Amino acid sequence: MKIKFTQRLFLIIVISCFYVAYASAQHKEVDIQLTATKLTSIALDAKIDSIIKILTLEEKIAMTHAQSKFSTKGVARLGIPEIWMSDGPHGVREEISWDSWSHAEWTNDSITAFPALTALAATFNPELSANYGSSIGEEARYRKKDVLLGPGINIYRTPMNGRNFEYLGEDPYLAATMVVPYIKGVQKNGVAACVKHFALNNQEHWRDKINVELSDRALYEIYLPAFKAAVKEAKVWSIMGAYNKIRGQYACHNELLLNKILKTDWNFDGVVISDWSGAHTTEESAKYGLDIEMGTGTDGLGTSTANHYDNYYLAKPFLKAIKKGVLSEDLLDDKVRRILRLMYRTNLSFNRPLGKLNNKEHHEVALNVATEGIVLLKNEDDFFPIKDDKTITIAVIGENATRVMAPGGGSSELKPQFEISPLEGIKKRFKNAKIIHTMGYSSGPSVYDEVIPTKLNQDSLYVKAIKIAKKADVVLFIGGLNKNHLQDCEGDDREIFQLPYQQEKLINGMYEVNKNIGFLLLTGNAVEMSWLPKTKGVLQTWYLGSMAGEAIAQIISGDKNPSGKLPFSFPKKLKDNAAHFYGETSYPGVNMTQHYKEDILVGYRWFDTKKIAPQYAFGYGLSYTNFKFSDIKTDKNVYSLTDKITVHCTVTNNGNRQGAEVIQVYIGKLNSDVKRASKELKGFKKVFLKSYKKETAKIEINVSDLAFYNEKISDWAVEKGTYSIYVGNASDSISETIKVTIK
Repeated sequence: MKIKFTQRLFLIIVISCFYVAYASAQHKEVDIQLTATKLTSIALDAKIDSIIKILTLEEKIAMTHAQSKFSTKGVARLGIPEIWMSDGPHGVREEISWDSWSHAEWTNDSITAFPALTALAATFNPELSANYGSSIGEEARYRKKDVLLGPGINIYRTPMNGRNFEYLGEDPYLAATMVVPYIKGVQKNGVAACVKHFALNNQEHWRDKINVELSDRALYEIYLPAFKAAVKEAKVWSIMGAYNKIRGQYACHNELLLNKILKTDWNFDGVVISDWSGAHTTEESAKYGLDIEMGTGTDGLGTSTANHYDNYYLAKPFLKAIKKGVLSEDLLDDKVRRILRLMYRTNLSFNRPLGKLNNKEHHEVALNVATEGIVLLKNEDDFFPIKDDKTITIAVIGENATRVMAPGGGSSELKPQFEISPLEGIKKRFKNAKIIHTMGYSSGPSVYDEVIPTKLNQDSLYVKAIKIAKKADVVLFIGGLNKNHLQDCEGDDREIFQLPYQQEKLINGMYEVNKNIGFLLLTGNAVEMSWLPKTKGVLQTWYLGSMAGEAIAQIISGDKNPSGKLPFSFPKKLKDNAAHFYGETSYPGVNMTQHYKEDILVGYRWFDTKKIAPQYAFGYGLSYTNFKFSDIKTDKNVYSLTDKITVHCTVTNNGNRQGAEVIQVYIGKLNSDVKRASKELKGFKKVFLKSYKKETAKIEINVSDLAFYNEKISDWAVEKGTYSIYVGNASDSISETIKVTIK
């Protein structure tokens, strides 16, 4: 009896110990979920490592690839949540079905459509960029998104790129300066920004096949600085790879871009997400920096294979390779470690705000960006602003006067709660003038990857427009591009540099009956302007989103003074653009390979250095008032490599309207030992002034920022010697040149 009792007692003790151990383990798992966000980064890394140890191989694999069009799996048994993503370069995309590109038809996913990023770049106002990012981050958070797939910061290389409207222009310094506050604004809401497309996705034509060949200098000096600023300065939490190849290897699993530059040189500790269908092999995806694979099984055009998620390159094939010992489990653990870190910054954060959707504050931000982003290109005889007078008849002509722009463009499509059209805004503001309207031309509906011709008779539209123009005192032609396929849209590039839909013919016809024409140019790209002499005024108005019509009306009426500056150059003819100068080998490429033959001379760098006059220069933009720069000077004449150059400039508003001017500081190296652009933007400041007031501003530039990428040493280097500092209000409008020495 004693033996049996002892055995029972021993068994009870063993079971009790096992239960306590099990309960303790479960408690630790819960504790991991609830308290890790309050730890230091070192302690958090330790916690993440402890989580990885209790995950099964299958659970870890499931975290590295999609489970639906826009989500990845969590681990339910441990309370690890799913990650939900949304497209969102200038607004949170409407809900998409689980396993198709069809709309989910929700009734509560309408948002604020913010101006496209070209408009944001044109503001030259980093403070507005912070407000933009904060607002869109609030909307993403309210919609319960963990990752916002944006902003886009690819460099504007060719005006034919269908996706340029999503980006921040041609200059790496401008793009870098504007993207940092945007990212910080998004991420303070507990939503990860995902900068894209890393890197060299500078065209849509053949985007998933083209191989880009370029010099290290062009890579580091032109195409990477905005991404570097996103990582090093803004501390972005995620990055999206690009579709294209770089030097023969796909960007979404590129050893140079992802492993060396991003994760080693820049110490990026976030997550690399593939563009949809951007992964191509298991081995390279595992080894060369990809962390989350999205969209495989689609061709980017809506086609998919049912239940394909387990067959992603980072799904069963990855699992099989690890079990066979072909690939190391350490590769998987690094991906999961990054994913968990992303979660603790977003959906596992203990102090994550709740977000806000479509409120008045967001509308105000959208309006401010829109009004500050509109660029006045031409204003002969003070055509703008237009008075609201009972004696005036204004003919508003053009399809873009009423066309809704938010639904098109590809993955940037939006479902705004409202979108005020230019015509609606003009009618609301001009209560006294007589407003008459007709379309003038028609383009057909916006459909992704397909051009659907209009069903309207273009000749009839033309005839009616001429009759309307003849009756008016003032013609406002509202045209340009739109977000149809082969226009400003994802999936392919533009096919012509000229205005589409016979708009030039319409302008010529209107000019025959009315010489008082103003053109509101709605585009995200430069266009050929042979029609320019037949206009008195031109406003570049971009795609302005929900508040478009109100912003346009404020500028036309003079309620607001235009202060936007072009974030890219407008060439007179396509051949003047650097990417097109060298022919097909440079764009779009030959045999699926293209060589960036213009090298570092992108945008205004090309025009200035080659002495080619653009139609409108980078940084150009007129005002309704007159500004003068004076007392331009630097704090010293000689600087060391560790110094800062301080440029002082007094700006005076000599007109009777308040307004804003952008001081732009460019620097060029004289007698350089290497090929360099004649000058490069190194600083800018937007100054707001009431009429007849002046202000002295200062702009600081680190001498280290004058470095070029020295291919001989594979590192940055500052040349000593004489530099010219150019201060002006456009790349081709310089008020003062100052020589300084770097010793």
